Amino acid sequence: MGLRPAAGLDARAVVVSLGGRVVVHGVDLRVPPGCVVGLLGASGSGKSTLLRACVRLVEIEAGTIELDGEDVGALDARMLRRRVGLVAQTPVMLPGTVAANLRYGVAGLTAAALHAALGDAGLPASFAGRVADELSGGERARVALARALTRAPELLLLDEPTSALDHETAEHIGATLRRLADGGLGICLATHDLAFADRWLDRRVALT
Repeated sequence: MGLRPAAGLDARAVVVSLGGRVVVHGVDLRVPPGCVVGLLGASGSGKSTLLRACVRLVEIEAGTIELDGEDVGALDARMLRRRVGLVAQTPVMLPGTVAANLRYGVAGLTAAALHAALGDAGLPASFAGRVADELSGGERARVALARALTRAPELLLLDEPTSALDHETAEHIGATLRRLADGGLGICLATHDLAFADRWLDRRVALT
C-alpha cells in the first residue's frame, strides 16, 4: 500500500464562524511533509472545525488554506478529500463488512493491502470479515484509520484519534503515525491526550 507523494498544508489567519459565532479565531497552521503536528486546546476551541475546514466540510470566513501551494477553495472538493484523509472522532461505518468499508471507492485494493492497512491501525486481518456497524467505538476508530490509509492520502488529518482507545492501542497508533511521518507523510491531529502529545508530536499549535 503506497502513499501518494506527500503534500504540505499551510493555513494562515483562518477564521471560521458557525451559527453566527466565531469558532476558529485567526489560526495559523503549517503541516509540512514528514511532520506530526498537534492541535491542542479546550473543548470548543475549534480544533475539529479547523480540520473540517481543511477539506472544505465547512467554509472559512477569512484567511487562506493551501495544499501544496494551491488554495483548497479552488480545488474540486471531492478530489481534495481523496488527497487529504480525514479521520473523524466519531466515524460513520458503511453497511456491510469491514473489508467492504475499506474497499469502498478504492479500485483494485488487494487483500494484502487491506490486511496491511488493518495492521497499521492495530487490527488483525481477521477483522476484515466483521460487520462494521457492530463494532465498538474504539474498533470503529481504528477501522476509520485503516480506511483512510487504503486511499493513499497525501496528507492525513485525525480528530481525537485516541479518545476511545486504551493505552496500548493508542501507543500502537502513535507508532504507526510516526512511521508514516518518517516516510514523508504530513499528519495533523487534534487531541486532548497530553501524554500522547508529549510522546508522538513534532510540534504543537495551541487553539484558544
